[in-house]
Amino acid sequence: ELLDLSRRLEGLSRHASTHAAGVVISPTPLTDYTPLHKNPGEETVTTQFDMKSVEAMGLLKFDFLGLKTLTVIQRTLEYLRSRGIELDMNRIPLDDEKTYRLLSAGDTTGVFQLESGGMRELLVKLQPSRFEDLIALVALYRPGPLGSGMDVDFIKRKKGEERITYEVPQLEGILGETYGTILYQEQVMRIAHELGGFSMGQADQLRKAMGKKIMDQMAKMREEFIEGAVANGIPQGKAEKIYNTMEYFAKYGFNKSHSAAYAYISYQTAYLKAHYPVEFMAANLSSEDQTNKIVKFINECRSMQIRILPPDINLSHSEFTVEEGAIRFGLDAVKGVGKAAVEEIISRRNEGPFTDIEDLVRRIDTRRVNKKVLEALVKAGVMDSIVQSSIEPSDPRSRDPRFLRALGLMKVHALIEKKLSPSLFGQQSFLAPPDPLEDIEPWTEEELLAAEKESLGFYITGHPIEKFKKHLALSGVREIASLESMKDQGTAIVAGIITDLRKSYTKGKGEPMAAFIFEDDTGILECIAFPD
Repeated sequence: ELLDLSRRLEGLSRHASTHAAGVVISPTPLTDYTPLHKNPGEETVTTQFDMKSVEAMGLLKFDFLGLKTLTVIQRTLEYLRSRGIELDMNRIPLDDEKTYRLLSAGDTTGVFQLESGGMRELLVKLQPSRFEDLIALVALYRPGPLGSGMDVDFIKRKKGEERITYEVPQLEGILGETYGTILYQEQVMRIAHELGGFSMGQADQLRKAMGKKIMDQMAKMREEFIEGAVANGIPQGKAEKIYNTMEYFAKYGFNKSHSAAYAYISYQTAYLKAHYPVEFMAANLSSEDQTNKIVKFINECRSMQIRILPPDINLSHSEFTVEEGAIRFGLDAVKGVGKAAVEEIISRRNEGPFTDIEDLVRRIDTRRVNKKVLEALVKAGVMDSIVQSSIEPSDPRSRDPRFLRALGLMKVHALIEKKLSPSLFGQQSFLAPPDPLEDIEPWTEEELLAAEKESLGFYITGHPIEKFKKHLALSGVREIASLESMKDQGTAIVAGIITDLRKSYTKGKGEPMAAFIFEDDTGILECIAFPD
């Protein structure tokens, strides 16, 4: 019965799925070619035929990719515009020395496609000096070419350590930019067209046949290519050798137009980082919502000597902003402070800056900015400046964040209760609570950092590991950020803090195990602790 049911079910579509980026284009209404489908509760119309069937029918399918990097570029330009700098990305020079220096140093955190440890290693070895090198780099950094050693040959030929030879002089015009290596699918097509006399349509068929290893087509086209090459004055032996080389490299070939488009965006982001680092890093921070990536960008800013300023009730906007060569945290970064609360704070602040916490609580709508939101703002250090304004500058505690946060929290609790309690006359009584400064117990360093971690997801004032750094370095302990460059080079010892611990049990023996987040001041790791 099971086998009988299985045979009837096998091959049936379980559900209709939508390709996130695929768009089908037809010369007349789509219903002339394919039945259509709409998922319940969705507006998106899809074809009932699958991707390959749609292509086989002759309809055109495009994949439109959305890249967050384009938003980063746009935001960088907006930051520059606010400073009166108008930059047209279509007019930046493609031979900018400063940009190539940055790339050759592997200084590519935030640079599109070129951030990984392996890519940085390749950049440092290659020392790119022209835009064509970046196009090649994107095409080279894939498992096939790296596994075949194409990257090593390419680098040696670029540096003049290996002689570049061409089977026939006609190949120099096609393979010159890649130092005699067949790297792109378009190069296979040009060789077939210019040497073998293929039409561009036939050359494209050859590229597909080689890439997908369609043996019968390849055998037929081999004969046609050799025949055409001989007719073009190329000796048969050389024609066969050229075809064999094409056949070997076609399996690694990459679409050059794709590689060039990506390399262009990589170059644009590298150019912005080289010339406008503060604006570029602020745009990266504003476009990111993953805590570990924000930590990575903050550490990169520090290594670039870009100051990261804490969020401030009178100076912060919703996102990260650029402020006199430094980057100011946005209010959106504070956990538990929603969009409505941020809008309310900025709207009231536009009427005039807040002078102290009493002024803030008096002016805001406490339905939108409630007690919980105000607590989160105090814990994140957003209120430090206006709490500080209510203390005598001569008081040694006026610059101590541990004291300012403790005082801020006490004031918020007292003021909110006063504002929300009705008076004898039916109106809100709003009397500022007394300031018994001598009774305030400053937070400990641990409490301060824990509050920042809770409200921001990371530390700003410092990091609990900082006081142990010297001893850890002497013990050979690695920083988490440095692990990326290790690849598979064995084991490493790291030190840090365990957060978000989730315990579970193995399926077989029911032994305890755990998954947890592990972090130091340079990055975050996802870890598993097995029973042993």
